[in-house]
Amino acid sequence: MFENVLGQNAVNQLICDIEAGVLAPAMLFSGPPASGKGTAALELGRVISCEAKPSEGKVFVRAPWGCGCPSCSRHRFLIHPDLICLGQRSFSAEIAASAGTFLRDSGSLPARMLFVRSIRKLLSRFNQVLWEDDPKRSKISPLVYSLEEDLDELDLLTKTEASPENLEPVKKLIEGTKKNAFKLESEGISETIPIAQIRRAAFWGRLAPTGRGKLLVIENADRMQDESRNSLLKLLEEPPGRLTLALTSSRPGSLLPTMLSRLRPYRFGDRPANVEEDVIRRVFRDEVKAPQGISAYLDSFLPVSLETLDALAAFFATSVSYKAAFLCKKEGRSLPEEVVLLGKYCAPIAEESGLGRPKADSAAVVNIILEKAEKFEIRSLFSRFLNRLLFNVTLSQKQPSSAGSDSFLPSVAYNEVWKKNTDWAESAVAVYNLRPVQALEKLFTDLSRGMAEL
Repeated sequence: MFENVLGQNAVNQLICDIEAGVLAPAMLFSGPPASGKGTAALELGRVISCEAKPSEGKVFVRAPWGCGCPSCSRHRFLIHPDLICLGQRSFSAEIAASAGTFLRDSGSLPARMLFVRSIRKLLSRFNQVLWEDDPKRSKISPLVYSLEEDLDELDLLTKTEASPENLEPVKKLIEGTKKNAFKLESEGISETIPIAQIRRAAFWGRLAPTGRGKLLVIENADRMQDESRNSLLKLLEEPPGRLTLALTSSRPGSLLPTMLSRLRPYRFGDRPANVEEDVIRRVFRDEVKAPQGISAYLDSFLPVSLETLDALAAFFATSVSYKAAFLCKKEGRSLPEEVVLLGKYCAPIAEESGLGRPKADSAAVVNIILEKAEKFEIRSLFSRFLNRLLFNVTLSQKQPSSAGSDSFLPSVAYNEVWKKNTDWAESAVAVYNLRPVQALEKLFTDLSRGMAEL
């Protein structure tokens, strides 16, 4: 069991608890992104549902990855009726990377399974139980059905031996599947977990399982609004007898203390570079000369690179500082030192990337960013853009001040302006479905005015 989670000691403790029959009804897998938390949670569902006969004196069967029982087969392809998943993750990056693996080795069953599982992880968020009576259901259902049909067609195409004649249809189908998956993620997955889905999952958890037990996986469980947290807390306080809950989080400190007290923790740590490289080699069948970690590897398959997002963030930030300086001059205000440092740090990055000098016109700035970022059709890119924006702002504060001092301490109000407005922009797009163009234009205006009024 857990052979597909590499380089994490947490799974050893998990195995001990399973074999000793002391597995908690609810647990928290915490650790950095792409550390194997989600994979371990899904594998847990397979292990506790395995229908093979346990060894004498054991509560649970050891459940190797290749177990041939019907339950394990359904769990490997993430189609078991006793499994439901909630929460956001980097679907598009993983799907694109898995597609690359499959195209390099289309005749390999593990490569096909890797790609199919990456699609199924997305589809698992659209279980009919979770979307019952949801007004968005009619909009996303055609995409869900298209992806299901894509996977069925892929299964038929890849049952025959790979050859130059049938490889081209496979490539075409994979590209179409990726496109449908990216669109489904963009239109159907929000950054936060809706309370309605928590309630429906809780109702589902109280129904009798089809097999040995049910598993509810909630990834990035820290990304909930208060009402969703409270609803989940009720489920944790009184979990149904045959339901196991596995929460994952990269920010466990953001969970409610009352919630943490009801979760058994398993810590997934940062893996050494050589282990990360080994994971990429064994899982994605790719040779990486200078690995930057699995997260960076996955992100490299996105249509917009992190380097591009970093340059766009620098261009946006320096344009904001330029507009703030214009407002200060117009209104007879003194120019805050933070504005000077931001422009000084970000302007060279933007110019070296070919984006040109800063602009004071919000529409012009936003149009350039949307063009280079492919209109943020993959919504996760918008969140990444905002993260790079805050990262550049932080680095700009570490420069020597214009007065010549070695360091500069920015005002609390300055940091609050950036944090408050970027948080708003992320929620506006991810939760309330505001178009990125509208969110960016308001963000530009509010940041410029906020910095000018420091």
